[in-house]
Amino acid sequence: MSAGTPKSLASSGQKPIQEICHPLGAEETAPVLTPSPDVGNTTTSIGGKDLSLPNGTPVETSSPASSSSLLNRLQLDDDLEGETRDLFVTVDDPKKHVSTMETYITYKVTTKTTRVEFDLPEYSVRRRYQDFDWLRTKLEDTQPTHLIPPLPEKFVMKGVVDRFSEEFVETRRKALDKFLKRVADHPVLSFNEHFNAFLSAKDLNKRQGLALLSKMGESVKYVTGGYKLRCRPMEFAAMGDYLDMFTQKLGTIDRIAQRIIKEQSEYQVELREYGPVYTTWAVSEAELQEPLEGVASCVASCSNALDELTQDMSEDFLPVLREYVLYIDSMKIVLKKRDNIQAEYEAKLEAAAFRKEERASATQVPTDVEKCHDRVECCNADLKSDWDRWQNNKRQDFRQLLTGMADHNIQYYEKCLAAWESVIPLLRDKQPQETETDED
Repeated sequence: MSAGTPKSLASSGQKPIQEICHPLGAEETAPVLTPSPDVGNTTTSIGGKDLSLPNGTPVETSSPASSSSLLNRLQLDDDLEGETRDLFVTVDDPKKHVSTMETYITYKVTTKTTRVEFDLPEYSVRRRYQDFDWLRTKLEDTQPTHLIPPLPEKFVMKGVVDRFSEEFVETRRKALDKFLKRVADHPVLSFNEHFNAFLSAKDLNKRQGLALLSKMGESVKYVTGGYKLRCRPMEFAAMGDYLDMFTQKLGTIDRIAQRIIKEQSEYQVELREYGPVYTTWAVSEAELQEPLEGVASCVASCSNALDELTQDMSEDFLPVLREYVLYIDSMKIVLKKRDNIQAEYEAKLEAAAFRKEERASATQVPTDVEKCHDRVECCNADLKSDWDRWQNNKRQDFRQLLTGMADHNIQYYEKCLAAWESVIPLLRDKQPQETETDED
């Protein structure tokens, strides 16, 4: 994949877009504009505007006069793949809150940083799921050309009945922690003002309705009205094809993994019924009591090992698959936005070319086209950068996932082997005694 940003966009139709003379072609060459990650961001607020969290309260935080000295006390240098990190975020300590109106879970979000954008070097706030959802919505609105990491699904996951169970809460905590870490490690998203507010603002009175209305209103901006993309550039078409293929592979792996977990659960039920049979048998067989009880203990050990293996697969393996299914959806949304921007550029460029001889509009249309062209260039650069970052994260995540799965299976079979080997001496010790009795 080429790292450079293409200057011309592939298209199809009666008249290729390359053959349409650019409105600025006959004019003096305009200065080249350097794309920035925020170009095309018309919704970003400046100077504290539109920075209210779901509670609608200001996000200003007081800072002591010696805030600079506090920053100097904290040195956070962690070289990760050549990048120096200066922002660390963790999600832990889930707590259940019960009121007359609702019951919900909050999580402690701890932030340590040396960035001057923050007034303090360390923050600790409590957030609930809808606050994370608010943050992701704001990131989508203000950074439409970047890939926003996915959140765990709002509703109870498949196979989990109680959304307040320890297993479900811990699984969600891990997912929320990973979401914030991915945002904190992003070179653009981590500097978003709403992310700063999410990490530092203290008081939150929930007003989720406003966040939902904002999400619905902002999403309308990215629906093209009447524009139709001529042809998606080859590199982005390859991205779309890869995402479709990857979705199918993940779906197949998920179905097989679900079937394996089901079969393991059924096998475990049989083991739990199988072991006590030997215990009951040992009561009526005095001479075989010790080896029979050893077999019963061995079966119980194998059952416990299988339970750990199944739990690891349910809590570690399946959530990663689900996360990347959601990641694919997010990537497809960004691709859709990129296509909409390109379609708008193609339409404006073609219209400007046909009106080039109308000198009355020659001074306005080229500027509009050039701005749209800059948006396409910036969007392409942002998407390719996030694609490379996503691919690197994917390789690391799946390397860790498969290595962990191999380790868990090795540990399972080692435990089973050790359990059965512990029974062998009991059987061997019994055989010499029977031989001596026959000789006497």
